[in-house]
Amino acid sequence: MNHSYDLIVIGGGVLGTFHAYHALTRGLRVALLEKDGKPQGATVRNFGQVVPSGMNSKWQDFGRESLSIYKKIQADFDISVRQEGSIYLASNEEEVQLLEELANINRSNAYPSELLTQGQCLERYPNLRQDYVKAGLFFPEEVKVEPRTMINRLHRYLKQKGLDIYTGETALECDALRSGVQLYTSGNRHFSATKVIICNGSEFKTLYPKLFQESDLVISKLQMMQTKPQPNYLLPSSVLTGLSIRRYEAFSECPSYREIKAREDPDSFEKKWGVHILFKQAEDGTIILGDSHEYAPVSQISDLGFDLKMEIDDFIVKEAKKIFALPTYEIQNRWFGMYSQCQTTDIFQHTIDEDIHIVTGIGGKGMTGSAGFAKHNINSIFNLNYV
Repeated sequence: MNHSYDLIVIGGGVLGTFHAYHALTRGLRVALLEKDGKPQGATVRNFGQVVPSGMNSKWQDFGRESLSIYKKIQADFDISVRQEGSIYLASNEEEVQLLEELANINRSNAYPSELLTQGQCLERYPNLRQDYVKAGLFFPEEVKVEPRTMINRLHRYLKQKGLDIYTGETALECDALRSGVQLYTSGNRHFSATKVIICNGSEFKTLYPKLFQESDLVISKLQMMQTKPQPNYLLPSSVLTGLSIRRYEAFSECPSYREIKAREDPDSFEKKWGVHILFKQAEDGTIILGDSHEYAPVSQISDLGFDLKMEIDDFIVKEAKKIFALPTYEIQNRWFGMYSQCQTTDIFQHTIDEDIHIVTGIGGKGMTGSAGFAKHNINSIFNLNYV
């Protein structure tokens, strides 16, 4: 059977799904191909924090658009979005300075944020250690989601809106013709489309192995943990801490950032493994803790291995205990996620014969930036900016 569409999206993670969403809202006939029974990659292996506050100016615009899209969908269909805000906690005067500078940048960008004193942070956040926190910067508009719940519910929502989703289908061949694209899958299906967008992380190597090997993509491996449910404890928002302040792109635009970074110990454990400490309470009362960053070129992905480095988990828990005296730090789950990102650009984009578009390597910006970026990209690919 020949399945014909205006657009076929390959990859059912957050980046591919939001490309399908925006094409669908523009009245296009769209199919989404997911190689597994349900998404298994980076989308379901992350914190689920939607935090435009951590992005540089360009991506903050996409992230803020994403917030609007998440909230719009949530008002129509429960995809687990909770608007509880995000807070960055400073542990010393350098980090306080960066928070104050970012607050000034936010004012000029008209992005709501609120500087909090040490006392206000301690009042709002139960069991926060007084000997850690010096100040905070709160972003009331930001949301969090349950990643595994969100993406599967989003698929159900889009099916109701007319999206055709084919799971367990690996794209094996994608051929550009004079007009449109022919696509063949592992399920012996034959598709035709006006355009194809490939958003399946590093796995576009199945279709274009030479392009994949020659790309500047690297793979990042992140370790995360989940505590047991916290008895009689509520963490009122997503929490990002001092090491996040020193890592996230938004702070690199602060006037004193470069000087402060230059004073850091380049041989520290957190530098070696890219550790910063995040807290997020899930719907079931557990706390998600993390995370770390270990990198390898796509040609050497096997170097990252399949094992968890317990010294990283132990370090994260030790540092987390310096920040919050949670009722329990007993861990019930540990896992790692892998995502692809570019070394030289902020996202990997490559067009083949005008109608096949590879869009991947969004890195750690996926959950926050995909919805807004995909809207822009669909409008660009289909020349809809002025429609």
